[in-house]
Amino acid sequence: MVPIHIIGGGPAGASAAIAARQQDREVCLVEKSRFPRHKVCGEFLSPEIAPLLESLGVWCEFLAAGPARIGHLELHFGSFQRRCKLPEAAYGLSRYRFDELLFTRALQIGVGSVTSRPDQAICSPTITAHGRHNLSGRSRRLFGFKSHFEGPVNDAVELYFFSGCYVGMNPVEGGITNVCGLGPENTLSTHGFDFDSVVNSFPKLSERLRPLRRTMRWLAAGPLVFENHFRSAVRPLEYRAGDALSFIDPFTGSGVLSAVMTGNLAGLAAAREIPSDVYLKLCRERMQRPFLFSSLLRTLLANGWAERLAEFVPGPWLVRLTRPRS
Repeated sequence: MVPIHIIGGGPAGASAAIAARQQDREVCLVEKSRFPRHKVCGEFLSPEIAPLLESLGVWCEFLAAGPARIGHLELHFGSFQRRCKLPEAAYGLSRYRFDELLFTRALQIGVGSVTSRPDQAICSPTITAHGRHNLSGRSRRLFGFKSHFEGPVNDAVELYFFSGCYVGMNPVEGGITNVCGLGPENTLSTHGFDFDSVVNSFPKLSERLRPLRRTMRWLAAGPLVFENHFRSAVRPLEYRAGDALSFIDPFTGSGVLSAVMTGNLAGLAAAREIPSDVYLKLCRERMQRPFLFSSLLRTLLANGWAERLAEFVPGPWLVRLTRPRS
């Protein structure tokens, strides 16, 4: 049988490669960039990641990497704030370490890795997992930013919403706190894209960051667009996974989980040569709820309604509504 070609070596691509290789298919993983590397990401992993990582054979390595345990959720909308216990403990692990675990596992089980796409890939099952799409033009453009801090840590994922921006914080391995945000171009421009200035413009967040020290330069990504390709026409044996399939708001905390989940599904579908429309239907069933809910919440945030409604919505509901169906 012809080999399966996978474009992109991040969580979606590596998960797809492992899943396809577990089906005894020859796999060629195409990753053109240096790997692993730090990426703009919330680095939050919901508890549903555990059975997926176990099926991919990296659960023990994941635990050995020392992920932070996250037991609480904190919400900060203007003057409103809430702290609640998560239904199940979640995890925090840097993308650098997480990507390395999956990529190394793929190579260990015989996945081939190249830096450019072979010509014969067009005739074989192909998985596109090269990440999110950039948005050009004059529409309202959004940019992501992220850095690591050292100092006192807690066991919460903290979400701050202000001036059209979102900033999330959570601990990762080694006593480090990841700080990752998203903001509209006009707001970021008023700060000259100085992200220290952005995060310190919200008093509650500034106070939270005061005892911490930034340990790396700010990384930025964008312009970004939230979209999905659940119904996009593709070749019968072409599959999208991860952000290339559906890029949802980072504040949902389900981005990495969705990447691993859709990557695993794409790898199995490609290995069994299941038609892409059947694969997309399965992805819609699992992913549409968090995508639609995050779109609704983004609209509420943009129109100033989120703060008014937040006090009436139990925290555990927000967690459930932003998770893909298992």
